[in-house]
Amino acid sequence: GLLRSDSIPEVGEDAAATVSMAETLSEEEQDELRKELAKVEEEIQTLSQVLAAKEKHLAEIKRKLGINSLQELRQNITKSWQDVTSTTAYKRTSETLSQAGQKASAAFSSVGSVITKKFEDVRNSPTFKSFEEKVENLKSKVGGSKPAGGDFGEVLNSAANASATETIAEQTEEETH
Repeated sequence: GLLRSDSIPEVGEDAAATVSMAETLSEEEQDELRKELAKVEEEIQTLSQVLAAKEKHLAEIKRKLGINSLQELRQNITKSWQDVTSTTAYKRTSETLSQAGQKASAAFSSVGSVITKKFEDVRNSPTFKSFEEKVENLKSKVGGSKPAGGDFGEVLNSAANASATETIAEQTEEETH
C-alpha cells in the first residue's frame, strides 16, 4: 500500500527489481518502451555530438577574436559583480552599512568632543590651576625674573631646561671642590 514504490530503477540497481517491474508490463508495453529507450539514447548521442561541434566552433571564434581564458574570466567576474550589485539585497546591505558608517563617524566625533571637553575641564580645575601656579613659581625661582605668562607647555619646557641647567651647575661645583 503506502510503502510500495513505483519508481523506475536507476542504472546499476538490483536486477530482481527490474525483472519484477518488467513482469507487470505487457509484451506490447515493453516493446514500446524499448523503442522509446533506443530513440532517447539516439537523441542524447546526437545532442552530445551537436554540443561538441558547437563548443569547437565557439573556441574557433574566440581564437579568431583573440579572446583568451584570462579575458573571459575577467569579463565573467565583471558581469557577476554587476549582477550582484544590482540585486535588492546588495543595495539594502550597502545602504545599511553606509548608515552604520555615518552613525559610527558621528559617535567618534561625539567621543572626540567629550574628550576635548574633559581636557578643558581638567585644565580649568582648581587642582590643575594650583599645579600650574607651582610650576610658574618654580620657573621664576630657577629661571630668574622673566615675565610670567606663556602657555603651559612653554612653562614646563623652561622648567625642565632650568632643572637640567641647575643639575649641571651643581655637578660642576662638586667637581671643582
